[in-house]
Amino acid sequence: MEYNLKNMKILVTGAAGFIGFHLSRMLCEAGAEVVGADKINDYYEVSLKEDRLAELEKYPNFSFVRADIASQDEVEALFERCRYDRVVNLAAQAGVRHSVEVPRDYADANLMGFFNILDASRRHKVAHLIYASSSSVYGNQQKTPFSVTDNTGYPISFYAATKKANELMAHSYTHIYGIPTTGVRFFTVYGPYGRPDMAYFNFTRTILDGEPIKVFNHGDMLRDFTYVDDIVRGLCAMIAAEPEAKAKIYNIGNNKPVKLGDFINTVERTLSKKLGREINVEREYLPMQQGDVYQTWADIDDLQRDFGFSPDTTIEEGIERFIEWYVDYYNVK
Repeated sequence: MEYNLKNMKILVTGAAGFIGFHLSRMLCEAGAEVVGADKINDYYEVSLKEDRLAELEKYPNFSFVRADIASQDEVEALFERCRYDRVVNLAAQAGVRHSVEVPRDYADANLMGFFNILDASRRHKVAHLIYASSSSVYGNQQKTPFSVTDNTGYPISFYAATKKANELMAHSYTHIYGIPTTGVRFFTVYGPYGRPDMAYFNFTRTILDGEPIKVFNHGDMLRDFTYVDDIVRGLCAMIAAEPEAKAKIYNIGNNKPVKLGDFINTVERTLSKKLGREINVEREYLPMQQGDVYQTWADIDDLQRDFGFSPDTTIEEGIERFIEWYVDYYNVK
């Protein structure tokens, strides 16, 4: 899929993060001028974020600014650098489980930080603000697949509550000021250069350490695992499109939920094949963790209709690419 992004000036916040890195790289390869901003906090290993940035800095059309979106002054300085055609806000405090322990981090980054980006986009007349929401806003609803028209008024984690708040904040700004905003509900994104706190990454690391993996809800969970390249192709389509003065919400997911046990088996098989030795996973079955949901499943009909987009990476292909990267990056023998 081709995108008309050449010479477009785009601000990507959270550029040292997982999705931000992959998006910034694809935008640079498409000829856009990308300003990447990131606080580079220590929620997980800083070295991984620095290595992502080192890859991005190979592109002459990428520049990096270290900035905390929770700081109004730093956000204002970021917007005074140039007139952006698009802003993609991916900066946030991530992690459902961490939000149970340190909710203030989420209030700072996800509420005040998003307000700063939203208001600066209004004042600097940005043509389109695209921002990260999350499938966690659907809570523990039973109806599947999850549609953007479903009731999302009952989040079961504070992280989910902040993401729902972002959607409401954006809707109000579009209604009052006419700024086009698009919220994107991501569904369990995975792939190379991923987040170490995510289950698939943690499973791989724990298995290779020869330790038992923790399987919550006794493995009885479903996740709509979505490969990162599919995610960023969807984002690029939104960035390239002519914006409307509307507040929109889209799901980006694989639309094919996978049982957690089957996912673990795929990781096990792929590791065995890659390393040329049998990998046997020991599982420690545990109850559901607080804040977790039983299943995620994205209805992507709107995304397909408006952008002609469909994910095309199977779970087997995606896990193989992740394992290839992991073994190389961590020099696994």
